[in-house]
Amino acid sequence: MSFFMNNATNQSVNMQNMAMAEQELEMVSDLFNRIVSSCHQKCIPKTYIEGDLNKGEAVCIDRCVAKFFEVNKSVGTKLQQMSGAGLPM
Repeated sequence: MSFFMNNATNQSVNMQNMAMAEQELEMVSDLFNRIVSSCHQKCIPKTYIEGDLNKGEAVCIDRCVAKFFEVNKSVGTKLQQMSGAGLPM
């Protein structure tokens, strides 16, 4: 049974909401891919010695992801402040 084609309730899907959900999914996927790429490049050596991450690599990735989200949050807050004040972005 499809979530979008529920014949029992005969509800139509709001296309604008669908487009917004698709755009949000694309943005989250892009953010995830950028985090993976950036943190992998910074924290994981080109030649693998072990099958699993060692403690140093795991800590590096944790910090890298935390910094990525902190910067993303700060930029988002600043952009909201600028748009609220009518400043050009």
